[in-house]
Amino acid sequence: MMRSAGIAHAGGSPRRVTVDEARRVAVRAQVLDGSARGVLATIRRLGFLQIDPIATVAPPQYLVLWSRLGAFDRAELDRLLWVERQLIEWNAFIWPVESLPLLQALMRRNRRSTTYSWERRSREFLARNPGFRRYVRREFERRGPLRGRELDDHAVPGEGVDDRWFGARRVGEMLETLHHRGELAVVGRRGGERVWDLAERWYPPTDTVPLREAERLLEAQRFRALGVRRDGEGWVAHPEVEDGPIPDRATLLSPFDRLIHDRVRTEALFGFRYRLEMYVPRAKREFGYYVLPLLVGDRLVGRAEPIVDRTAGTMRVLGAWGDTSRLDEALVELAAFLDVERADRRRA
Repeated sequence: MMRSAGIAHAGGSPRRVTVDEARRVAVRAQVLDGSARGVLATIRRLGFLQIDPIATVAPPQYLVLWSRLGAFDRAELDRLLWVERQLIEWNAFIWPVESLPLLQALMRRNRRSTTYSWERRSREFLARNPGFRRYVRREFERRGPLRGRELDDHAVPGEGVDDRWFGARRVGEMLETLHHRGELAVVGRRGGERVWDLAERWYPPTDTVPLREAERLLEAQRFRALGVRRDGEGWVAHPEVEDGPIPDRATLLSPFDRLIHDRVRTEALFGFRYRLEMYVPRAKREFGYYVLPLLVGDRLVGRAEPIVDRTAGTMRVLGAWGDTSRLDEALVELAAFLDVERADRRRA
């Protein structure tokens, strides 16, 4: 029986820090100080990894790890997920399996809650499609792990209108809905497509954690992983994360990296305004489509827009802004990790 992933009680209380101290604490907490050792240990310290199919440079789950570990064996992430099962995929994030009892509390909440429009939509979708739900579960019981394309669309007439996320076929919506509610689990990937199965066949037995306790523990994990948070006009640091000099290393960050995920926090902490402009019309972009911030030590000093052509095996830089004196250093390491050749870099 897997027990809940509790948070060790710190030996002190959150402490007030200056913005310079807060910046160093944040970089240390996010394991960007050169202390990262191994894929599993790094994800445990971060709490989770966001998954996204965008691969202009590399999918964020790989790029976030590279920023901390340097070159690593990408097959190790798959092995930890699908063979050793020390990691799980849920709700577009990769989590340490120790977090499963807490996530299952959120799954149970998703079955009941109608607070948000997507929750109401999911309940209504299931209410209209009980036969479709039974069919999906029965197919998994009978056939084992399946991709969405291996299931027929048994949605009731009228559901087949093109949807923003799922299109005209509603198999994807049924799989996602049952996944969020803890009935189905992602058990692998084939060619980038998720492979699904019944959750009870994939997840290990766990303790039941009350929702409020799960939310408290997850929030404590987030604070520990971020290192600092705003408190009025100042900053408060987690007692378990130390301040201290940050090694003078240069690396590029994914737009989905948690160090910069909160754009308002990033600007207040680093004096660095960053926005992901991939959904901004080209003519209105300030920088580029998929721009990566450049972190040197504990400072965000510049940004660049590399793009990888996997067919040609090359990486080009479409633009670079700010202090790019250390950019080549980071690009050399990134190209080596992606096993591509660098093309000429064009400065903005």
